[in-house]
Amino acid sequence: MGLFDTVLGRTKQIAPQLDALFALPTGALTLDSELDLVTSGHAGLCFKSGSGESTITTDQELHDLLALDETDHDISITTDDLGFKWVLINDVDIPSLVTRVHGANTTMVENGLGPRLLCAVFGFVPKTPPGDGDVRLVYLLKRGTFYPFAPRPNEQRDNELELRVKSFIGDDLPMEKDLSRWMALWNLPVT
Repeated sequence: MGLFDTVLGRTKQIAPQLDALFALPTGALTLDSELDLVTSGHAGLCFKSGSGESTITTDQELHDLLALDETDHDISITTDDLGFKWVLINDVDIPSLVTRVHGANTTMVENGLGPRLLCAVFGFVPKTPPGDGDVRLVYLLKRGTFYPFAPRPNEQRDNELELRVKSFIGDDLPMEKDLSRWMALWNLPVT
């Protein structure tokens, strides 16, 4: 950034860091063996809608871009109550799910949507219900770090479970050290 950028209040866009996603299958094995949590088969990629350098203007254009073939019904696009867009991907195989989310990220970056990408979320549920409850692993794309989010009814969260998840998978995944960045993501479209 130059002096004029600073004076005019311009900021440089941070490119998404995508490669740490591939550590998730190892973390998923640890979650299964230590906390009895398995993938729900659902993941979501959150981004801000709006204008920019992208030529993609409709949900259908984005769906067509991300769909691997005409029969790929495992991808859908939705908007949450805060106006953020979500690309939802379903796949029960965690390595395949991670690969598909990474591919969607990469495709969106290549088509000018990179600055709008916010996070990727992966759902985990107890293998033996009721277990300790559901957990979402949130991947902060700009920071290249994960954090656990354990939502409970009435917009409560299970901080103890979140810290246990962190303690077990902290060696497998790059975890977000700044707990103030562990944001609550209520009403997620990812189960």
